[in-house]
Amino acid sequence: MDSRIVHLFVCDGLSDWEIGYVLPMLNNPAIGYSVRTVGVSREPVRTAGGLAILPDLQLAELEPVQSAMLILPGSGAWEQSGYPEAIDKARKFLAADVPVAAICGATAGLALAGLLDDRPHTSNAREYLQALDYRGEAFYQEQPVVTDDNLITATATASLAFAYHILQKLQAYSPRVLEAWYGLFTTGDKAYFYAWQQAAAEESASV
Repeated sequence: MDSRIVHLFVCDGLSDWEIGYVLPMLNNPAIGYSVRTVGVSREPVRTAGGLAILPDLQLAELEPVQSAMLILPGSGAWEQSGYPEAIDKARKFLAADVPVAAICGATAGLALAGLLDDRPHTSNAREYLQALDYRGEAFYQEQPVVTDDNLITATATASLAFAYHILQKLQAYSPRVLEAWYGLFTTGDKAYFYAWQQAAAEESASV
């Protein structure tokens, strides 16, 4: 299987906004990446926004060698030790040196499993994880997003920065294109749009 496939874990209550920026940028034939959804089963799930998603495959079918990254979006179930299958898969991905990106409640799932005990990370708030009686407080960083080697963690309000860190980690775009895209969505300045389009066109012509 193509290792340039990014797998998105989908579950009931998935926080739609947390993955809204990154998915269209990744699922782009022009850069050679695609996105596939993976669930605990192949049964449909419904997001917090009411969208029904039919997973492309189930977690039991996914191995790290098949994937470029596993993305874990937020959902309220993580805080109640929900989706242990997804956490087990994340552990296997990290052990195999394949990136994992977790945002919002998914960071709670990692914390409960001890995966944040000894590496820099962030979450919705320090107190949010403290309430889970986790042991990684010494490594907590007051940042919207933290990348530590092959683990990306983010707060629920940092979906754009989360996307930026993912795209940067995967080297999906050149720094010039990525910075222009990020500048546009952080400032709304149309100059970044023209810079983005120009950079993309020039790089496409040089291939």
